[in-house]
Amino acid sequence: MTVSSIHPSTPSCAHLETRAVHAGMEGVAESGSHVPPIDLSTTNPLPGIEAGGDSYENLATGGVLNPGDSAVYQRLWQPGVARFERALADLEGTEESVAFASGMAALSACLMAAVAAGTPHIVAVRPLYGGTDHVLATGLLGTSVTWATPDGIADAIRPNTGLVVLETPANPTLELIDIADAVAQAGSVPVLVDNTFASPVLQRPAEQGARLVLHSATKYLGGHGDVMGGVVATDDAWARRLRGLRALTGGLLHPFAAYLLHRGLRTLPIRVCAQQETAAELARRLQDHPAVRRVMYPGLPGQDPLGLLGRQLEGPGSLISLDLGDYDGAVRFTEACRLVSHAVSLGGVDSLVQHPASLTHRPVEADAKPNAGVVRLSVGLEHVDDLTDDLMAALDVAAGMRRETTDMLAR
Repeated sequence: MTVSSIHPSTPSCAHLETRAVHAGMEGVAESGSHVPPIDLSTTNPLPGIEAGGDSYENLATGGVLNPGDSAVYQRLWQPGVARFERALADLEGTEESVAFASGMAALSACLMAAVAAGTPHIVAVRPLYGGTDHVLATGLLGTSVTWATPDGIADAIRPNTGLVVLETPANPTLELIDIADAVAQAGSVPVLVDNTFASPVLQRPAEQGARLVLHSATKYLGGHGDVMGGVVATDDAWARRLRGLRALTGGLLHPFAAYLLHRGLRTLPIRVCAQQETAAELARRLQDHPAVRRVMYPGLPGQDPLGLLGRQLEGPGSLISLDLGDYDGAVRFTEACRLVSHAVSLGGVDSLVQHPASLTHRPVEADAKPNAGVVRLSVGLEHVDDLTDDLMAALDVAAGMRRETTDMLAR
Protein backbone atom coordinates (compact mmCIF):
# COMPACT_ATOMS: atom_id res chain seq x y z
CA MET A 1 0.00 0.00 0.00
CA THR A 2 1.51 3.32 -1.05
CA VAL A 3 0.57 6.96 -1.16
CA SER A 4 1.33 9.34 -3.94
CA SER A 5 3.26 11.97 -2.01
CA ILE A 6 5.49 12.14 1.03
CA HIS A 7 4.86 14.84 3.60
CA PRO A 8 8.14 16.64 4.36
CA SER A 9 7.87 16.00 8.09
CA THR A 10 8.07 12.22 7.81
CA PRO A 11 10.83 9.68 7.17
CA SER A 12 11.70 9.10 3.52
CA CYS A 13 9.40 6.15 2.85
CA ALA A 14 6.20 5.73 0.89
CA HIS A 15 4.52 2.80 2.63
CA LEU A 16 1.55 3.87 4.72
CA GLU A 17 2.20 1.25 7.40
CA THR A 18 5.66 2.71 8.06
CA ARG A 19 4.46 6.28 7.89
CA ALA A 20 1.70 5.55 10.39
CA VAL A 21 4.30 4.39 12.92
CA HIS A 22 6.70 7.31 12.46
CA ALA A 23 4.55 10.29 11.43
CA GLY A 24 4.54 13.16 13.90
CA MET A 25 7.46 11.76 15.88
CA GLU A 26 9.96 14.47 14.92
CA GLY A 27 11.99 15.68 17.87
CA VAL A 28 10.75 13.01 20.30
CA ALA A 29 14.01 11.03 20.39
CA GLU A 30 16.03 14.24 20.59
CA SER A 31 14.11 15.14 23.74
CA GLY A 32 15.28 11.92 25.38
CA SER A 33 11.94 10.10 25.03
CA HIS A 34 10.87 7.13 22.96
CA VAL A 35 7.15 7.95 22.99
CA PRO A 36 5.66 11.45 22.80
CA PRO A 37 5.47 13.24 26.16
CA ILE A 38 2.15 14.55 27.46
CA ASP A 39 2.30 18.25 28.30
CA LEU A 40 -0.77 19.29 30.31
CA SER A 41 0.25 22.91 30.83
CA THR A 42 -2.64 25.30 30.39
CA THR A 43 -0.40 28.36 30.40
CA ASN A 44 3.19 29.01 29.33
CA PRO A 45 5.89 31.50 30.40
CA LEU A 46 6.07 34.72 28.41
CA PRO A 47 9.48 36.12 27.37
CA GLY A 48 8.27 39.70 27.78
CA ILE A 49 5.23 41.89 27.31
CA GLU A 50 5.84 42.76 23.65
CA ALA A 51 7.03 39.30 22.63
CA GLY A 52 4.22 37.66 24.53
CA GLY A 53 1.66 39.90 22.89
CA ASP A 54 3.07 39.15 19.44
CA SER A 55 2.90 35.43 20.15
CA TYR A 56 -0.69 35.74 21.33
CA GLU A 57 -1.80 37.67 18.26
CA ASN A 58 -0.12 35.20 15.91
CA LEU A 59 -1.70 32.13 17.49
CA ALA A 60 -5.12 33.69 18.08
CA THR A 61 -5.38 34.54 14.38
CA GLY A 62 -4.54 31.01 13.24
CA GLY A 63 -0.77 31.14 12.96
CA VAL A 64 1.58 28.35 13.95
CA LEU A 65 4.10 28.49 16.77
CA ASN A 66 7.34 30.07 15.57
CA PRO A 67 10.74 29.07 16.99
CA GLY A 68 11.48 31.06 20.13
CA ASP A 69 7.86 32.21 20.59
CA SER A 70 5.73 31.41 23.62
CA ALA A 71 2.80 29.00 23.21
CA VAL A 72 0.99 31.38 25.61
CA TYR A 73 -2.15 29.36 26.41
CA GLN A 74 -3.38 25.83 25.69
CA ARG A 75 -6.47 27.06 23.84
CA LEU A 76 -4.20 28.69 21.25
CA TRP A 77 -1.59 25.98 20.66
CA GLN A 78 -0.51 22.73 22.25
CA PRO A 79 2.54 20.59 21.33
CA GLY A 80 0.85 17.17 21.58
CA VAL A 81 -2.09 18.33 19.51
CA ALA A 82 0.28 19.72 16.89
CA ARG A 83 2.12 16.39 16.81
CA PHE A 84 -1.09 14.47 16.11
CA GLU A 85 -2.06 17.03 13.47
CA ARG A 86 1.23 16.58 11.61
CA ALA A 87 0.81 12.81 11.69
CA LEU A 88 -2.75 12.83 10.35
CA ALA A 89 -1.87 15.33 7.60
CA ASP A 90 0.98 13.03 6.63
CA LEU A 91 -1.35 10.05 6.24
CA GLU A 92 -4.00 12.02 4.34
CA GLY A 93 -1.41 13.63 2.05
CA THR A 94 -2.39 17.22 2.91
CA GLU A 95 -0.29 20.20 3.91
CA GLU A 96 -1.78 20.45 7.40
CA SER A 97 -4.59 19.29 9.64
CA VAL A 98 -6.44 20.94 12.51
CA ALA A 99 -7.72 18.91 15.47
CA PHE A 100 -10.82 19.59 17.54
CA ALA A 101 -12.55 18.25 20.63
CA SER A 102 -15.02 16.19 18.53
CA GLY A 103 -15.99 15.48 14.97
CA MET A 104 -18.97 17.83 15.26
CA ALA A 105 -16.69 20.59 16.56
CA ALA A 106 -14.53 20.08 13.48
CA LEU A 107 -17.53 20.23 11.15
CA SER A 108 -18.91 23.28 12.95
CA ALA A 109 -15.65 25.14 12.42
CA CYS A 110 -15.80 24.43 8.69
CA LEU A 111 -19.38 25.71 8.49
CA MET A 112 -18.57 28.81 10.56
CA ALA A 113 -15.62 29.52 8.27
CA ALA A 114 -17.95 29.46 5.27
CA VAL A 115 -20.40 31.81 7.01
CA ALA A 116 -17.60 34.19 8.05
CA ALA A 117 -16.41 34.35 4.44
CA GLY A 118 -19.86 35.48 3.27
CA THR A 119 -20.63 32.15 1.59
CA PRO A 120 -23.18 30.55 3.95
CA HIS A 121 -24.90 28.35 1.36
CA ILE A 122 -23.98 24.67 1.59
CA VAL A 123 -24.62 21.97 -0.99
CA ALA A 124 -24.87 18.60 0.72
CA VAL A 125 -25.33 15.06 -0.55
CA ARG A 126 -27.38 12.66 1.54
CA PRO A 127 -27.07 10.29 3.28
CA LEU A 128 -24.80 11.85 5.89
CA TYR A 129 -24.06 11.23 9.54
CA GLY A 130 -27.15 12.22 11.51
CA GLY A 131 -25.43 15.01 13.40
CA THR A 132 -24.12 16.54 10.17
CA ASP A 133 -27.55 16.28 8.57
CA HIS A 134 -29.20 17.85 11.61
CA VAL A 135 -26.90 20.86 11.91
CA LEU A 136 -27.31 21.58 8.18
CA ALA A 137 -31.09 21.08 8.15
CA THR A 138 -31.64 23.40 11.12
CA GLY A 139 -29.31 26.15 9.90
CA LEU A 140 -28.15 26.44 13.49
CA LEU A 141 -24.76 27.92 12.55
CA GLY A 142 -26.10 30.44 10.04
CA THR A 143 -25.91 28.25 6.96
CA SER A 144 -28.59 27.36 4.43
CA VAL A 145 -28.55 24.04 2.61
CA THR A 146 -29.52 22.61 -0.74
CA TRP A 147 -29.72 18.82 -0.76
CA ALA A 148 -28.35 17.39 -3.98
CA THR A 149 -27.87 14.02 -5.59
CA PRO A 150 -24.29 13.04 -6.49
CA ASP A 151 -24.90 13.97 -10.13
CA GLY A 152 -26.79 17.17 -9.25
CA ILE A 153 -24.06 19.06 -7.41
CA ALA A 154 -23.28 21.46 -10.25
CA ASP A 155 -26.93 22.51 -10.59
CA ALA A 156 -27.16 23.24 -6.86
CA ILE A 157 -24.16 25.62 -6.74
CA ARG A 158 -24.97 29.31 -6.13
CA PRO A 159 -22.77 32.43 -6.08
CA ASN A 160 -22.77 32.30 -2.26
CA THR A 161 -22.04 28.56 -1.94
CA GLY A 162 -19.21 28.04 0.51
CA LEU A 163 -18.88 24.25 0.67
CA VAL A 164 -20.01 21.01 -0.89
CA VAL A 165 -20.39 18.41 1.87
CA LEU A 166 -20.49 14.67 1.25
CA GLU A 167 -19.67 11.41 2.98
CA THR A 168 -18.37 8.30 1.25
CA PRO A 169 -18.90 5.51 2.15
CA ALA A 170 -22.14 7.05 3.36
CA ASN A 171 -23.66 6.63 6.81
CA PRO A 172 -25.46 4.24 7.19
CA THR A 173 -26.14 2.83 3.72
CA LEU A 174 -22.46 2.64 2.65
CA GLU A 175 -23.26 4.10 -0.78
CA LEU A 176 -20.17 5.31 -2.65
CA ILE A 177 -19.71 8.71 -4.29
CA ASP A 178 -17.12 9.57 -6.93
CA ILE A 179 -15.13 12.31 -5.19
CA ALA A 180 -13.27 13.46 -8.31
CA ASP A 181 -16.58 13.90 -10.12
CA ALA A 182 -18.03 15.86 -7.19
CA VAL A 183 -14.96 18.11 -7.21
CA ALA A 184 -15.30 18.69 -10.95
CA GLN A 185 -18.97 19.63 -10.53
CA ALA A 186 -18.17 21.95 -7.61
CA GLY A 187 -15.69 23.98 -9.63
CA SER A 188 -14.11 26.62 -7.38
CA VAL A 189 -16.28 25.68 -4.38
CA PRO A 190 -14.31 23.63 -1.82
CA VAL A 191 -15.47 20.05 -1.33
CA LEU A 192 -15.53 18.63 2.20
CA VAL A 193 -15.46 14.83 2.41
CA ASP A 194 -16.25 13.01 5.63
CA ASN A 195 -13.66 10.22 5.50
CA THR A 196 -14.51 8.70 8.87
CA PHE A 197 -15.74 5.35 7.53
CA ALA A 198 -12.76 4.72 5.23
CA SER A 199 -9.87 6.31 7.13
CA PRO A 200 -6.71 7.31 5.21
CA VAL A 201 -5.80 3.63 5.03
CA LEU A 202 -8.51 3.00 2.44
CA GLN A 203 -9.23 6.44 0.98
CA ARG A 204 -7.44 9.78 0.72
CA PRO A 205 -9.95 12.31 -0.65
CA ALA A 206 -7.32 15.02 -1.14
CA GLU A 207 -5.83 12.89 -3.90
CA GLN A 208 -9.19 13.20 -5.67
CA GLY A 209 -9.25 16.99 -5.28
CA ALA A 210 -11.18 17.42 -2.03
CA ARG A 211 -9.97 20.46 -0.14
CA LEU A 212 -11.22 19.45 3.31
CA VAL A 213 -11.09 15.91 4.72
CA LEU A 214 -13.09 15.47 7.92
CA HIS A 215 -12.77 12.70 10.51
CA SER A 216 -14.58 11.87 13.65
CA ALA A 217 -11.28 10.81 15.19
CA THR A 218 -13.28 9.07 17.91
CA LYS A 219 -13.79 6.19 15.47
CA TYR A 220 -11.01 4.43 13.54
CA LEU A 221 -8.23 6.91 14.30
CA GLY A 222 -8.53 6.32 18.05
CA GLY A 223 -9.75 2.79 17.51
CA HIS A 224 -10.38 1.70 21.10
CA GLY A 225 -13.57 3.49 22.13
CA ASP A 226 -11.82 5.54 24.80
CA VAL A 227 -11.09 8.95 23.25
CA MET A 228 -13.14 11.63 21.51
CA GLY A 229 -11.86 14.01 18.87
CA GLY A 230 -12.25 15.44 15.39
CA VAL A 231 -9.81 16.58 12.75
CA VAL A 232 -9.82 18.31 9.37
CA ALA A 233 -6.95 17.61 6.95
CA THR A 234 -6.55 20.47 4.51
CA ASP A 235 -4.24 23.05 2.93
CA ASP A 236 -2.34 25.90 4.59
CA ALA A 237 -4.95 28.58 3.89
CA TRP A 238 -7.90 26.64 5.27
CA ALA A 239 -5.84 25.40 8.21
CA ARG A 240 -5.13 28.98 9.27
CA ARG A 241 -8.83 29.86 9.10
CA LEU A 242 -9.78 26.81 11.14
CA ARG A 243 -7.08 27.38 13.76
CA GLY A 244 -8.28 30.93 14.22
CA LEU A 245 -11.85 29.75 14.72
CA ARG A 246 -10.71 27.05 17.12
CA ALA A 247 -8.73 29.54 19.18
CA LEU A 248 -11.69 31.89 19.50
CA THR A 249 -14.41 29.30 20.07
CA GLY A 250 -12.42 27.01 22.35
CA GLY A 251 -12.77 23.76 20.42
CA LEU A 252 -9.21 22.52 20.99
CA LEU A 253 -8.52 18.83 21.42
CA HIS A 254 -7.33 17.92 24.94
CA PRO A 255 -3.61 17.01 25.20
CA PHE A 256 -4.29 13.52 26.55
CA ALA A 257 -6.82 12.89 23.79
CA ALA A 258 -4.19 14.00 21.28
CA TYR A 259 -1.73 11.50 22.78
CA LEU A 260 -4.25 8.65 22.50
CA LEU A 261 -5.20 9.58 18.94
CA HIS A 262 -1.57 9.81 17.85
CA ARG A 263 -0.96 6.42 19.42
CA GLY A 264 -4.02 5.07 17.60
CA LEU A 265 -2.61 6.13 14.24
CA ARG A 266 0.41 3.89 14.74
CA THR A 267 -1.72 0.73 14.55
CA LEU A 268 -4.39 2.13 12.22
CA PRO A 269 -3.37 0.26 9.02
CA ILE A 270 -3.17 -3.10 10.79
CA ARG A 271 -6.51 -2.65 12.54
CA VAL A 272 -8.38 -1.40 9.49
CA CYS A 273 -7.11 -4.17 7.23
CA ALA A 274 -7.85 -6.92 9.77
CA GLN A 275 -11.35 -5.56 10.45
CA GLN A 276 -12.02 -5.28 6.73
CA GLU A 277 -11.02 -8.89 6.11
CA THR A 278 -13.47 -10.08 8.75
CA ALA A 279 -16.25 -7.79 7.52
CA ALA A 280 -15.92 -9.02 3.94
CA GLU A 281 -16.34 -12.61 5.08
CA LEU A 282 -19.24 -11.73 7.39
CA ALA A 283 -21.04 -9.88 4.60
CA ARG A 284 -20.84 -12.98 2.41
CA ARG A 285 -22.10 -15.25 5.19
CA LEU A 286 -24.95 -13.04 6.37
CA GLN A 287 -26.52 -12.36 2.97
CA ASP A 288 -28.02 -15.85 2.74
CA HIS A 289 -29.89 -15.74 6.05
CA PRO A 290 -33.69 -15.63 5.56
CA ALA A 291 -34.05 -12.72 8.01
CA VAL A 292 -31.88 -10.50 5.81
CA ARG A 293 -33.55 -8.71 2.95
CA ARG A 294 -30.31 -7.07 1.89
CA VAL A 295 -26.72 -6.77 3.03
CA MET A 296 -25.27 -3.32 2.28
CA TYR A 297 -21.52 -3.65 1.83
CA PRO A 298 -19.43 -2.12 -0.99
CA GLY A 299 -17.47 -5.32 -1.47
CA LEU A 300 -20.49 -7.39 -2.52
CA PRO A 301 -21.39 -7.82 -6.21
CA GLY A 302 -23.40 -4.96 -7.65
CA GLN A 303 -22.71 -2.51 -4.81
CA ASP A 304 -19.93 -0.55 -6.50
CA PRO A 305 -21.66 0.57 -9.72
CA LEU A 306 -19.14 3.36 -10.35
CA GLY A 307 -16.14 1.07 -10.08
CA LEU A 308 -14.59 3.08 -7.22
CA LEU A 309 -13.01 0.14 -5.42
CA GLY A 310 -9.38 0.02 -6.44
CA ARG A 311 -9.61 3.46 -8.03
CA GLN A 312 -10.72 5.76 -5.23
CA LEU A 313 -11.27 3.34 -2.37
CA GLU A 314 -8.61 0.73 -1.65
CA GLY A 315 -11.06 -1.63 0.07
CA PRO A 316 -14.72 -1.94 1.12
CA GLY A 317 -14.05 -1.29 4.82
CA SER A 318 -15.42 -2.91 7.94
CA LEU A 319 -18.92 -1.51 8.25
CA ILE A 320 -21.93 -3.57 7.20
CA SER A 321 -25.58 -2.53 7.16
CA LEU A 322 -28.39 -5.09 7.19
CA ASP A 323 -31.93 -4.47 6.02
CA LEU A 324 -34.05 -6.70 8.23
CA GLY A 325 -37.30 -5.57 6.68
CA ASP A 326 -39.02 -3.81 9.55
CA TYR A 327 -38.60 -2.21 12.93
CA ASP A 328 -39.60 -5.33 14.88
CA GLY A 329 -36.97 -7.41 13.15
CA ALA A 330 -34.32 -4.78 13.88
CA VAL A 331 -35.32 -4.66 17.56
CA ARG A 332 -35.25 -8.43 17.95
CA PHE A 333 -31.88 -8.67 16.22
CA THR A 334 -30.12 -5.99 18.27
CA GLU A 335 -31.54 -7.28 21.54
CA ALA A 336 -30.45 -10.84 20.72
CA CYS A 337 -26.80 -10.00 20.04
CA ARG A 338 -24.52 -11.10 22.86
CA LEU A 339 -20.91 -10.84 21.71
CA VAL A 340 -21.66 -7.78 19.60
CA SER A 341 -22.51 -4.80 21.80
CA HIS A 342 -25.61 -2.69 21.17
CA ALA A 343 -24.04 0.77 21.20
CA VAL A 344 -23.45 3.81 19.01
CA SER A 345 -20.10 4.67 17.43
CA LEU A 346 -17.85 2.52 15.28
CA GLY A 347 -14.28 1.74 14.33
CA GLY A 348 -13.16 0.24 17.62
CA VAL A 349 -11.54 -3.08 18.38
CA ASP A 350 -14.87 -4.58 19.50
CA SER A 351 -17.89 -5.07 17.27
CA LEU A 352 -20.95 -2.85 17.72
CA VAL A 353 -24.49 -2.84 16.36
CA GLN A 354 -26.93 0.05 16.33
CA HIS A 355 -30.28 1.08 14.84
CA PRO A 356 -29.56 4.36 12.98
CA ALA A 357 -33.16 5.54 12.60
CA SER A 358 -33.65 5.51 16.38
CA LEU A 359 -30.22 6.81 17.38
CA THR A 360 -27.66 8.65 15.25
CA HIS A 361 -30.22 9.53 12.58
CA ARG A 362 -33.15 10.21 14.92
CA PRO A 363 -33.17 13.99 14.21
CA VAL A 364 -32.98 13.51 10.42
CA GLU A 365 -36.02 14.63 8.43
CA ALA A 366 -38.51 11.84 7.79
CA ASP A 367 -37.95 11.66 4.03
CA ALA A 368 -34.19 11.21 4.54
CA LYS A 369 -34.25 8.94 7.58
CA PRO A 370 -32.88 5.40 7.13
CA ASN A 371 -35.37 2.57 6.77
CA ALA A 372 -36.62 1.36 10.16
CA GLY A 373 -35.45 -2.15 9.34
CA VAL A 374 -31.80 -1.16 8.85
CA VAL A 375 -29.16 -1.94 11.47
CA ARG A 376 -25.47 -1.04 11.18
CA LEU A 377 -22.61 -3.28 12.22
CA SER A 378 -19.14 -2.02 13.01
CA VAL A 379 -16.89 -5.06 12.76
CA GLY A 380 -14.08 -5.28 15.31
CA LEU A 381 -11.12 -7.58 15.80
CA GLU A 382 -12.92 -10.65 17.12
CA HIS A 383 -12.60 -13.95 15.25
CA VAL A 384 -14.93 -14.17 12.27
CA ASP A 385 -16.41 -17.50 13.40
CA ASP A 386 -17.34 -16.16 16.83
CA LEU A 387 -18.99 -13.13 15.26
CA THR A 388 -20.80 -15.34 12.77
CA ASP A 389 -22.22 -17.51 15.56
CA ASP A 390 -23.49 -14.50 17.48
CA LEU A 391 -24.99 -12.70 14.49
CA MET A 392 -26.60 -15.81 12.99
CA ALA A 393 -28.24 -16.62 16.33
CA ALA A 394 -29.57 -13.04 16.54
CA LEU A 395 -30.86 -13.26 12.98
CA ASP A 396 -32.64 -16.51 13.86
CA VAL A 397 -34.46 -14.59 16.60
CA ALA A 398 -35.35 -11.80 14.16
CA ALA A 399 -36.65 -14.29 11.60
CA GLY A 400 -38.70 -16.08 14.24
CA MET A 401 -40.35 -12.83 15.30
CA ARG A 402 -41.46 -12.10 11.77
CA ARG A 403 -42.73 -15.63 11.19
CA GLU A 404 -44.79 -15.41 14.40
CA THR A 405 -46.26 -12.10 13.30
CA THR A 406 -47.10 -13.43 9.85
CA ASP A 407 -48.77 -16.54 11.30
CA MET A 408 -50.85 -14.42 13.66
CA LEU A 409 -52.06 -12.20 10.84
CA ALA A 410 -52.90 -15.27 8.73
CA ARG A 411 -55.22 -16.56 11.46
